[in-house]
Amino acid sequence: MPTNSNSSQRLFTRRDFISTGLKAGVSTAFTTGLLPNLNAHAARRYNVLFITVDDLRPLLGCYGLSEMHTPNIDSLARRGTLFHRAYCQFPVCNPSRVSMLTGLRPETTGFVENRQIFREALPDIVTLPQHFKAHGYHTRAVGKVTHGPSAYRYSWSIPDWAPRYRQPNGKPLWQALDVGDDELRDGQVAKHAIEVLAEIRDVPFFLAVGFYKPHLPYHVPRKYFDLYATQTFAARPDIRLPTSHEMHIYSDAPAVGERFSEEQTLALMRGYAAATSYVDAQVGRVLRQLDALGLTDSTIIVFCGDHGYHLGEHGWWGKHTLFESALHSPLIVSIPDYAQDTKTDAIVELVDIFPTLCDACKLPLRPELEGISLVPVIENPTRPWKTAAFSQYGQHSFSIRTEHYRYTEWGDGRAELYNYETDSDRTDNLVHLPENAALVADLGARLRAGWQDALPVGYRDSETTSPRNTHLLQQTLPWDVNNDGVVDIRDMVIISNNFGVKTGLWEAYPRRVSTLQELLIAQEFAGVETLEHPKADVNQDGIVDVTDLLIAAAHFGETSNTRGPR
Repeated sequence: MPTNSNSSQRLFTRRDFISTGLKAGVSTAFTTGLLPNLNAHAARRYNVLFITVDDLRPLLGCYGLSEMHTPNIDSLARRGTLFHRAYCQFPVCNPSRVSMLTGLRPETTGFVENRQIFREALPDIVTLPQHFKAHGYHTRAVGKVTHGPSAYRYSWSIPDWAPRYRQPNGKPLWQALDVGDDELRDGQVAKHAIEVLAEIRDVPFFLAVGFYKPHLPYHVPRKYFDLYATQTFAARPDIRLPTSHEMHIYSDAPAVGERFSEEQTLALMRGYAAATSYVDAQVGRVLRQLDALGLTDSTIIVFCGDHGYHLGEHGWWGKHTLFESALHSPLIVSIPDYAQDTKTDAIVELVDIFPTLCDACKLPLRPELEGISLVPVIENPTRPWKTAAFSQYGQHSFSIRTEHYRYTEWGDGRAELYNYETDSDRTDNLVHLPENAALVADLGARLRAGWQDALPVGYRDSETTSPRNTHLLQQTLPWDVNNDGVVDIRDMVIISNNFGVKTGLWEAYPRRVSTLQELLIAQEFAGVETLEHPKADVNQDGIVDVTDLLIAAAHFGETSNTRGPR
């Protein structure tokens, strides 16, 4: 209910009641009259297949690494646009995925570690799949899409599915296993994704599929190791263990502070390559199912890693740094009817995925998003674009990547400068050279100016009325049911379509529900129904009814965007 300084509940006058009743009547008429048209329009939209891969760096054939066996990902790149310079916003799983799925930067969300729980910290933020769900899409997640399955409960039409897994403590870092693909997690993910595609083929869908490899340990079927039986890799000198716990649980990891031997390094590089090829095979299975069902020509495909990964650069193995290798991510976007087999050197960020998919699917852009659509780059891969990408680690360390340089300021006062103009593999810190003083000052100023100043011409705050500030995070209206920034007919449709629905089912039915049939059974036993849009119960009294419609109708036309439309 709206509030004022004198009362916790607004008192309706007769005029208010008549006005509200008229609005409600109009909204009901629109509900019955427009809903079929809305559904028909949704049926003409692109579907979305969003594929994420854990710890995947751009070590792929399509990125120029001919020694890698990644034919399926390479084929996907030929279907769409490959981004040579895509960067994550945080080199750790949870903060990076929160950033991707909210379109917000870690500095805004406050997510800087894996242990944080999404909905506890950000209860009102609308995620990418949740936004699609609010606009008529059936949304599903298979595998590792988010960090913590129950944290994104409002995002999915059915709770996310993940295979059972036992942490391999005490086992070696890599193993060539005599097993089939489906005996391991990623094979099971591909198999389930194939089943889900068959189930949802006739409705507009947003399907997110997350693969676990090449994250440690490198335990994959032997045939993928055999692909690299004669492959030689250039081992990095002076590789030491990172401070991360990720390696210390394995039996053959060196003690803390001890270096890898060259033999260990080469074995691990082979293991990483084998794990990458294993994931490539699973990606291929999902893409072939999309083809078999006749869905490829109506489905946008986004493929990305959640961050980069060190294979010895700067003496590190893993992520958890602000070096180039930990921040550089693969990104491929394939949109039907757009140019295929294109590549671009435009600087882009994973935070751009949310607005890109909204733009391509003609969904409204949420006002708080801190990325920008990449569709203009897909249309013209050589157009001028962002002048820098921004990343952070922890709460106080930040890095900027420009066309030629990476400049980092650590929370302890250290600074680092790397020049990639002639060599993308440079590891010499040039920050203290006298001849670089002006360059360091300039990059430091650009880093502190922030991501807004690096946007393309026409996208900066001084050039547009588009709201880009973080204060909008908590400004969604209680009666803006789908959180799109305005109270309109779509909110009325959602409320009307949920009349009689009781809240609370999510806590009432079993955590793992993988099919629509299981969901219906769970509903019957629970005695309540799923409320896909929690704010449809506007007055939060436990049931969606005409009172909620009247309240929303009284605020018809209100907007949380105080700075004008995008």
